[in-house]
Amino acid sequence: MPASLVYVTTSDAGEARTIGRAMVKARLAACANIVPAMQPIFWWDGEVQEGEESLLLLKTRQDLVEPLTTAIKKLHSYDCPCVVAIPISGGNRDFLVWIEAETTPR
Repeated sequence: MPASLVYVTTSDAGEARTIGRAMVKARLAACANIVPAMQPIFWWDGEVQEGEESLLLLKTRQDLVEPLTTAIKKLHSYDCPCVVAIPISGGNRDFLVWIEAETTPR
């Protein structure tokens, strides 16, 4: 089963932890990694903005990207959260098999 890495920006590490834990608990993701601090520069409301955010990385199956995205949007504080999936084209086969196993309902 093909896998994806899902990149999500959040308002802070607490929000990343809440969302990540919920996605893993629901088996929509096998694993969540949190990078607690990053500094985005972006357009919003016609102006260049700067701020502080956290990064949430989720490992999942490609067929779960849509339901994962829907679930994230329900929990996220942003009106238009960044949730983008990057297909995994290769890597440690044992790890990719683990992703599939941990995202299969029990």
